Amino acid sequence: MPPHAIPFGESSQSIELPARRCARLAPVDKNEELRARVLQGKSDANINFRDLRNLLLWLGFEERVRGSHHIFRKQGVRELVNLQEEGNKAKVYQVRQVRQVILRYGLNREEA
Repeated sequence: MPPHAIPFGESSQSIELPARRCARLAPVDKNEELRARVLQGKSDANINFRDLRNLLLWLGFEERVRGSHHIFRKQGVRELVNLQEEGNKAKVYQVRQVRQVILRYGLNREEA
């Protein structure tokens, strides 16, 4: 009997089924995942600084660094976003600020 055959009734007949394949979900971009985590607001204290920085760049912000301050601006967004690293994590209030800016301006992936 073929590997994907199912016995049919009492006779030796079988029904041939097509080979099964696992359905895969479309891969989710790391920045899309982080954007969703930031918007959920459940783990503000566990957001990696570099990841949050990369998220802002992915959203189309321009970065300027002055000492330990990473200042982000974007055309059409009135607020400046100022990030500082605390260990390897972003500061909680700065994650909240990024969430507010994303929600206020409906920011999503900047298409090139």
